[in-house]
Amino acid sequence: MNLLKPGTNISTFLFTILLATLPLLTTATVAPPFFAGDSSAPITETNKRRALIAGSASVIAWTGTFVALNKAWYADYPRRSFHSFNDLPEWNQMDKAGHVWSTYNLSRASAAMWNWATGNRRKAAIIGGLSGIAFESIIEIQDGFSKEWGFSWSDMAANVIGASLFVGQELTWQEQKIMIKMSFNPGNEDGQLKRRKESLFGKSLAEQILKDYNAQTYWLSANIRSLTHIDWVPSWLNLSLGYGSEGLYGGRSNIWSEEGTVIIDRSDIRRTRNWYLSPDIDFTKLRVNSKLLRSVLLVLNTIKIPAPAIGYDGKKITGKWIFF
Repeated sequence: MNLLKPGTNISTFLFTILLATLPLLTTATVAPPFFAGDSSAPITETNKRRALIAGSASVIAWTGTFVALNKAWYADYPRRSFHSFNDLPEWNQMDKAGHVWSTYNLSRASAAMWNWATGNRRKAAIIGGLSGIAFESIIEIQDGFSKEWGFSWSDMAANVIGASLFVGQELTWQEQKIMIKMSFNPGNEDGQLKRRKESLFGKSLAEQILKDYNAQTYWLSANIRSLTHIDWVPSWLNLSLGYGSEGLYGGRSNIWSEEGTVIIDRSDIRRTRNWYLSPDIDFTKLRVNSKLLRSVLLVLNTIKIPAPAIGYDGKKITGKWIFF
């Protein structure tokens, strides 16, 4: 299938907008933005009012996103009865990694809002995880009624994994020792490959950041000091394991058609799975007093910083002075 599903690219775009605004709400009236609530704190009238605000905002955001996606994307494609399909073998599972990243970070942002509302860290984490899954489910439900795609059980599994990685750490450690991050490193295709890239992933840089599986890398970024308890290690220093792909010019193969008639066979291009090891920064460990700056750092913590890296593509190991 050559058509990209809307799940990863559009949901990631909407998620990014939501993530950029939620921390500002969650830190507007309380100092600690990173889950400093007391799980035994009593419910007050202030908590009730904030919970009503948070609940209303969540329902409005969910409903608005459902309606907006229906009009902006799905209305252009034919519908059919609800059905499922198996897209797990496509795109070297890069779209699944995107779902994990989106749901993890959306769960984290939503939990921050609910912690502001309830003052109960445990409850906020659980609601945040469920909210992350619910938001991504908007895409899956509409996919299920689209003739071009279908409900993807593997997408839903990736969504649950992303939310569980957040909730599990909150309930077990009361902190995020391992985070899910993303980076983007565009290629330099020309001619035939450039046309194919633009038809799949868009022409603008913004579109390609959201869609180009050849340029995206997803990272498990682990805080060394939190995991090892070695005091001399800087509290902000992370070590990241990354996964990316190259040579993807179709969901399952590099064979496509141009203008509906000309068959292009670029099976000579190797479809690689790439693994990386690189240092990183946990921005939430930096000591800052500004609530606004802490919110900005929470957003930045979804992105892997450029840094030296060691890469392995299944055949050879390479070193990169700077990789993003």
